[in-house]
Amino acid sequence: MQSMDTREFGHTFSFSQDGESFLLDGEPFQIRSGEMHPARIPAEYWQHRIQMARAMGMNCIALYVMWNYHETSPGVFDFRTENRDIEAFVRLCQQERMWVLLRPGPYICGEWDLGGIPSYLLSYPDIQLRTDSANDPRYMAAVARYIRELSPRIAPLLVSNGGPILMIQIENEFGSYASNPAYLEEIRQLWIREGVQGPFYTEDGIKQLEQNRTNVTGGAIALSNGDAEQIAAVRQEFPAVPAMAGEVYPGWLTHWGDETFKGTAADISGTLDALMQLKLSFNLYVIHGGTSFGFYAGANVDADSGEYQPDITSYDYAAPISEQGVATSKYMKYRGVIARYLSAPLPELPKPVPTISRKGGQALMPELCTSIWDNLPAALPAEQTVDPQPFESYGQAFGFALYRKKLQGYRGGVLDIKDVHDYATVFVGEQYVGGVSRAFMPEHRAQPLNVTHHAPLALPFSPPSSLPDSDVSLDILVEGMGRVNYGHAMIDRKGILEPVTLEDAGGSSDTLTGWEVFLLPMDTAFIENLRTVCANPRKAGLFFKASLPLDTIGDTYLDMRNWTKGVVWVNGHNLGRYWNIGPQKRLYCPAPWLRLGDNEVIIFDLHQMEAKPVELARTLS
Repeated sequence: MQSMDTREFGHTFSFSQDGESFLLDGEPFQIRSGEMHPARIPAEYWQHRIQMARAMGMNCIALYVMWNYHETSPGVFDFRTENRDIEAFVRLCQQERMWVLLRPGPYICGEWDLGGIPSYLLSYPDIQLRTDSANDPRYMAAVARYIRELSPRIAPLLVSNGGPILMIQIENEFGSYASNPAYLEEIRQLWIREGVQGPFYTEDGIKQLEQNRTNVTGGAIALSNGDAEQIAAVRQEFPAVPAMAGEVYPGWLTHWGDETFKGTAADISGTLDALMQLKLSFNLYVIHGGTSFGFYAGANVDADSGEYQPDITSYDYAAPISEQGVATSKYMKYRGVIARYLSAPLPELPKPVPTISRKGGQALMPELCTSIWDNLPAALPAEQTVDPQPFESYGQAFGFALYRKKLQGYRGGVLDIKDVHDYATVFVGEQYVGGVSRAFMPEHRAQPLNVTHHAPLALPFSPPSSLPDSDVSLDILVEGMGRVNYGHAMIDRKGILEPVTLEDAGGSSDTLTGWEVFLLPMDTAFIENLRTVCANPRKAGLFFKASLPLDTIGDTYLDMRNWTKGVVWVNGHNLGRYWNIGPQKRLYCPAPWLRLGDNEVIIFDLHQMEAKPVELARTLS
């Protein structure tokens, strides 16, 4: 048993001696938790979303802390700007009379880039992630630095100190990755060394838990995809501590290229009813998903095919509370199930957030603004890059990079970019000649763009007439999409990872060396400083701009169905990626990012050379 005596602050939280129950003030306590992530919700909406969870019958909020969202470069932490103030979020939970389950990683999965681990660690060619100091001290040194930074922020908010945090999770679903008790114990000891004594818990699928024994000393057990039967089974296997359904899935994640949004058919009414009837603790993953704004959406690799599967920008997840914060029909159904077992009536739902739309003749009509080619920074010198290197080798986390090679005596051929992560557009001189996608694209989308998948790219047999054939520039503009966040493919660097070869018409193959590299992070500073000139409006890689005048502010969605592939910014806020392979066609723009009067919308599209209308809509689909 692990007990935290908090009587001087009004509460105690502990585990019963027989491991049967969680105890609050010495009495059996059912944790009814809904998960949401501050990083995916504008801070202005945190309170509304917490209130929505409480009105559905929850008494607790579970949240991930995304390490890489707070430490973007080694030793540089941000727990204050925009929606990064974890302490403020937890205090809001307490203000709304909600307890908290804290899930700080260091690895969290969560359909988040690299599972929350900072990409700067990938600058080490031989790095090992999710392992103890004996196997890779560099990784664990970074973990220790993160926990040292986070601990003093968390300690005052523990239930033992009068705060709402009941338990802290150690890592996440480690049983699905490996069996290394020393690693989990090392993380636990890091917290203890910083004055955070727990209680702790772990999260795993039941089969992985039983196989790899990934619980921690004195820690509770949470089950992914858990239900009442699994809790009973774990109690037989691990009788010393309580168990809960740590991730009950009311929906599911969606990848680019899926035929439709996933999880919409899920119905957990029966699971909830059984958990409520038996007074078992649970966490809905997620009660509200929100949005993976910017470049933070993650990816998977299909276990059977090995295909790379990047996640869409929306994290709606078919959750009871929609991406935009609306109570769905499932919300009302589950609220009814839970309410039947509670003695006190549930709070009224908070008022919905206003929405706005503009369609038809009122749609935005962006205009060409500039091009990526007119905004290239100084190149890293060719002698520095014999072979192309990934973003991380150059200290870049997200965005794009341009790899440029001067070709002498060019006569066409077949270009083989063996390992591109994740999407490249290729140009010979000023001419677009095709693309390469790591992710599968439906044929009707790939063919018009001449985009290949796991195949070399045929280049035209003669250079454009405007260029001398003795000196042609080969440009490969690479977009890094989400890093893999689950499984053993997580060492997922971005850019061009292997040497590039060009085979001429005679079948002779030449490895291209000596590249210039232009780093294009597409961060706030880059977008703010765009030069508004465009030397060649017929060379793809263009920025478009529109002004959105508003006399009323509300949440909205930008409908990008007429565009191809790119990124949208509104008043400097990165709404995320769009891609016409779907199923997501609309990007969520929260009202706090808009203002009365004129609003600036900037679109970067990898392929589009003609502007198309952008309608505003009230819903994701």
